[in-house]
Amino acid sequence: MAQTVSCRSCASTSLEKVIDLGLQPLANNLLRPENLNQPEPRFPLDVWVCTQCWLMQITHIVPPVTLFSEYVYFSSFSDHMLRHAREASLRYIEEKKLGAQSFVIEIASNDGYLLKNFVQAGVPCLGFEPAANIAEVARKTGVDTHCEFFGTESAAGVKSQRGSADLILGNNVFAHAPDTNDFVKGLATLLKPDGWIVLEFPYGAEMIEKVEFDTIYHEHVFYFTLLPLIPLFERHGLEIFHVEKIAIHGGSLRVFASHKGREQVRDSVLERTTAEIDEGLNGLPYYQRFSERAEKVRRDLIAFLQEQKTAGKSVAAYGASAKGSTLLNYVGDAAGDLAFMADRSTYKHGLLSPGLHIPIVPAEALAEKQPDYALLLAWNFAEEIMKQQAAYAEKGGRFVIPLPELRVV
Repeated sequence: MAQTVSCRSCASTSLEKVIDLGLQPLANNLLRPENLNQPEPRFPLDVWVCTQCWLMQITHIVPPVTLFSEYVYFSSFSDHMLRHAREASLRYIEEKKLGAQSFVIEIASNDGYLLKNFVQAGVPCLGFEPAANIAEVARKTGVDTHCEFFGTESAAGVKSQRGSADLILGNNVFAHAPDTNDFVKGLATLLKPDGWIVLEFPYGAEMIEKVEFDTIYHEHVFYFTLLPLIPLFERHGLEIFHVEKIAIHGGSLRVFASHKGREQVRDSVLERTTAEIDEGLNGLPYYQRFSERAEKVRRDLIAFLQEQKTAGKSVAAYGASAKGSTLLNYVGDAAGDLAFMADRSTYKHGLLSPGLHIPIVPAEALAEKQPDYALLLAWNFAEEIMKQQAAYAEKGGRFVIPLPELRVV
């Protein structure tokens, strides 16, 4: 039965449920042990698809100020993210011929992990970062950072003070903005007539195909595919002229856009939209098996955890990630027996995971405590983690990758 809410892009009221993950705590709301006696709010977490424009979206919105004003995710703790950011930055500098007279803006610039490459190249830049604690870290590394949420109004403010941008970047932020029309209008407002917009975000089709339901959490309002983005951008005088599939975060899209008519639309756009239509992304049946496949992942992980408990084996987790929070709270009580959760981020050590309150410890604890199994919650960085944790594996530790099908490596 259709949900009686409007699509946050095209305003249609024709929405159908894709998956319901129940009541979930905020995925990045790590708790201090002394605060365990305080209420921990939970919110409905379900995804619906608009049958007019085919945009997947959650319908229960937690205010962004609650989610992002103080944040615990620092991009620089991932070597893979640093390499990815540097390679992309150098590419854009070359392709767009950026120099001392250019201006680059990154939305959700985090700790400056990406923009520092432009600083080093002598390209003027500015980061938008609403989390005050992270913005301060970025400034200390020499990255000029504006502490405000991005939208039409804030874009106009920066434009009046600093001018328009040759390049606007947004990595893993586009899906976080509840008012997607205001976000895209802000992009159009701030972009130079010949400027480029480059956005990266997890690909909704990969999420469906690979059963990556753990990428669903309240920060991610949207689960984008290309089909609904074309009319969204056109609505604000922008045009997607190139698209790339990239491997990061379990499968993402990198979308290039400009003011309408300023760039030749490349074959990649038609190829990707045609592929999406051929795969059925513009029809309900494509989305309807997702929930069943997610439930199988849940059942298999519960069975594995119960089997190890019965056998007297110990299981810990690696990666105090948001996706890990969604997965473990969907699994429920069986995940509460995890011994601990190891993570590289020093900002998370000593805290407790949302919902299940699993203690978060330094990454070195995995080899020190040597549990029989380590459940990789940050499976999108599995190769990097397993390389870093070679000592754990050499002593007999086994890694468990939970999806799309549970496997022990």
